[in-house]
Amino acid sequence: MTSRKPPRPLHVTVVSDNAETQDGLQAYFDRSGVKTRGTRALRVPEAIASTTTAVVLFPDDFDHPGVLALIAELRRTRPRLLLLLITREPGRFEDAVAADGRSVVPLILPRPSFGWVILDAIRSHDLPDTR
Repeated sequence: MTSRKPPRPLHVTVVSDNAETQDGLQAYFDRSGVKTRGTRALRVPEAIASTTTAVVLFPDDFDHPGVLALIAELRRTRPRLLLLLITREPGRFEDAVAADGRSVVPLILPRPSFGWVILDAIRSHDLPDTR
């Protein structure tokens, strides 16, 4: 009989400048047993706990150069962190999320995306241990 490890708990940071988006997604994740924290600022690296599994970023809420800088910073400093971008303009981020061989490849989902779609994307992604 093979013993299976229990799944690692998910810890997600939601980055959105839209309070309704952030509150709704956090409430859905909380009901789904996912520890969630939110921020309305792009100064995310300081706000991300070491146990964070994924960052859900709504880049359309922020200035484009700031978002690109954040994506690059997270991929450089937290290469095992899953980054999901929920956007109406996926083409604007193709270069920023291209495979680099050093970090987890970010995912792009269309905006709007329902909470269960975002959670399924996180759960189905083969996430390495972030520690």
